[in-house]
Amino acid sequence: MVAKSFKIIDKIFSFFEEWTIFIAVMVGLISLFVNVVLRYTIHYSLAWSEELIREIIIYTTFIGCSAALKNRSMIRIDALPQIVPFLKKPLDYFSNLCTLGYSVLIFYLGWQMAALQLETHQKTIILGIPLVILYAILPLMGGMMIIRTIMVVWEDFTGQQVNK
Repeated sequence: MVAKSFKIIDKIFSFFEEWTIFIAVMVGLISLFVNVVLRYTIHYSLAWSEELIREIIIYTTFIGCSAALKNRSMIRIDALPQIVPFLKKPLDYFSNLCTLGYSVLIFYLGWQMAALQLETHQKTIILGIPLVILYAILPLMGGMMIIRTIMVVWEDFTGQQVNK
């Protein structure tokens, strides 16, 4: 039952991560390409293109955190488990606990930041995008990371693969 639920959640999250990152990167590449062509052909630069790229980099970085958890690609120092192999499992659980704590913190603080942006009605300078949309990525990413971390711990504990 749990494995089936985790597989469904994994498929939904993977679909969301892959397609949103793909679309965001493609939009960024196209806007950068158009900006470079305009800059070198008619000596005109699009001001909004640079702001869009900055927002896309932020967005893809945060969504990529959840994808990195799925693929177990998070950066970690593994010198101690290599020296003392029997500490590998406890250190993996400790690392997952730290990741879970970070995820909860990002979810909570991100929620507060998004709520503050909703109250103040701030927008980006050039594109005029409401900042609440940009800050909403924080609780979204935190929630996805919480679920992904629970899935990783469950995989480690039971030995069953969720995303295979």
